[in-house]
Formats: sequence, C-alpha cells, structure tokens
Amino acid sequence: MITNFSENNHLILVGKVASEKKFSHEIYGEKFYSFDLEVPRLSETSDIIPITISERLITDTGLEIGKKVIIEGQFRSYNGYENEKNKLVLTVFAKEIILKQDDEEIEVSKENTSNEVVLSGYICKKPIYRQTPFKREIADILLAVNRAYNKSDYIPCIAWGRNARFCQNLEVGTEVKLVGRVQSRGYEKKLEDGTVLNKVAYEVSIISMEVINQNEEEKKEAI
Repeated sequence: MITNFSENNHLILVGKVASEKKFSHEIYGEKFYSFDLEVPRLSETSDIIPITISERLITDTGLEIGKKVIIEGQFRSYNGYENEKNKLVLTVFAKEIILKQDDEEIEVSKENTSNEVVLSGYICKKPIYRQTPFKREIADILLAVNRAYNKSDYIPCIAWGRNARFCQNLEVGTEVKLVGRVQSRGYEKKLEDGTVLNKVAYEVSIISMEVINQNEEEKKEAI
C-alpha cells in the first residue's frame, strides 16, 4: 500500500510570531529553528503553539515578533528528556511559511478557521472517558500517525460530548480520521519536594471524527 503522508497529517495555522527564533537542532548540515506562534481562538483567547522550521524557509522571510504568517505543515512528536525521564515533545513542523501583510487582519469564525489539522492514524491506547463535575463528557485518546521511513508521531487528542461517547468504545488498533485544532493548555505539576511548576500541554481538540476501513457489521454497530 502506498501511503500519502501529507494526507495522514496536514495542518494550517494563521497567527503572529510570539517569540524570537532559537536554534533547535541540525540534521545532515541543515539547521532547524524553533519559535512560538500565537493563534487566535473563536473565544477571543489564543493558543501559543511551538513551531519547528528549516533555515531554508526563513532565509528571505525573517521572523520578527508580531509578524503575521501562515504556516502549513504537520503536527509531530519526538522523545525528549526531562529530569532523566522520557517525555513526549510536540511541535508543528513547518513545510511552508507565507507572510501576511501587516495590515491584514487574522479573521476567525466558524467558516474561516486560523487553526485546522487533519490526522489519519491508529488508536494506540485505550481511550479514557470521563465526566467533569458539571457533567461535561470528555475522552482522551492517543493517536499513532505514520510518517515516512517507518516512523510514527504520537498525538494526544481530546474529544467532547458526542465525540467523547463515540471514542470510549474504540478499540486499540482502530484506524480513524479526524479534523481538529491544535491547542495549548496550561496546568500545574507538583513535584515531590512540594514545588509547583507551571507547565503547558499541547493536544488536538477534535471537531469531527470517523472510523475508516470498517467492515459493514462494524459500521452498523458504530451507528
């Protein structure tokens, strides 16, 4: 089977550069940099999303703070280390960057999103379904998305309401396609010595979702 990895994992963000770029890593002589992108929400708040970009894409662009840009790429993960422990690190890998004019507004509406990601992958952990104290339904899933050279990205996703109820019955190994938005979420982590650290988690908030490659009997059960 020939896999089109750009269709497995495709993302578009529109926002403002929110930090200075800094050196990230180098592969085969090609340097990569990282910076934060501020992406507006419908709720008039913003997500601060980490971007990884090749030096080839920024030679003529410049990434001054406040610059408005369109980023096209993929939402990726890699293993990092923190306090001698493995940590899943998430970033947007930019494949294209387009400058917007300074006087162009970043319009956000239900018809015009500034943040959309499409993922096709496999459920790799049993979804965790729960309800908030206000009876809002939530489900956490971890999606394995194939990448070239036998690699995979492991993307945490969160579903709400009807989507959450649907997710709770999905088995490990189920292939799904989803549309959502990348979001940042602040939380506090309490260490053994009582110290509290402010941390940021990144995940995909699911808007729509479907199971793919089902047989007819499974489709009936899902309906």
